[in-house]
Amino acid sequence: MRNPGLIKERYLQDDWRVRLGGLASNLARLADFAGNPAHRQLVDTLLEESEHFIEWTAPDAPTEVQAKLVELQIQLALWRRKLPDTTFGQEARKGSTEILEMSGLLSALPTESK
Repeated sequence: MRNPGLIKERYLQDDWRVRLGGLASNLARLADFAGNPAHRQLVDTLLEESEHFIEWTAPDAPTEVQAKLVELQIQLALWRRKLPDTTFGQEARKGSTEILEMSGLLSALPTESK
């Protein structure tokens, strides 16, 4: 992570739901890159960044979301231990979907009228 202080300052400007959306995006990127050993450095960076996102989001989130974030933090640590074996893409994709659903951002989108 290039400049955690600046990233944190910007990240904390958003509501905890939007921060969860950012975390979900990171997990989706992990899912995309985890299967390719050539992207190991990027995967490591995304893991580190996701750990920070959890740390910065959890204090402002409801208790049930905090509990899920703690579980995810443990999962990220386990994935990091698997490196360079980057076979956790499907798990990351599932985590991305769960976090995005918990954020409530999908239900906040306006529906298209036909």
